[in-house]
Amino acid sequence: MSDSSVDPDEVQHVADLARVDLADAERDEFTEQFADILSYFDALDEVPEVDSDPELVNVMRADEVEGGLSQDEALQNAPETEDGFFKGPSVS
Repeated sequence: MSDSSVDPDEVQHVADLARVDLADAERDEFTEQFADILSYFDALDEVPEVDSDPELVNVMRADEVEGGLSQDEALQNAPETEDGFFKGPSVS
């Protein structure tokens, strides 16, 4: 077990929040396991930092406003239209 600030009361509080009934032996076991898990996170602090990647740059072109189709041009190839709109199959 590592020297951690995890105590059985905290484990019991978390178990109560999760609505899990723990026996005293289970609470003590989980206290040790949580302390070990937290010690693994402490080990990550010892990992040296690496150079960060350069910031990303937007390589996309800027949007350009262009003319679109008229309503009649848009509807000219539609299989069915009704009152100037595309008509699709009925959905029940």
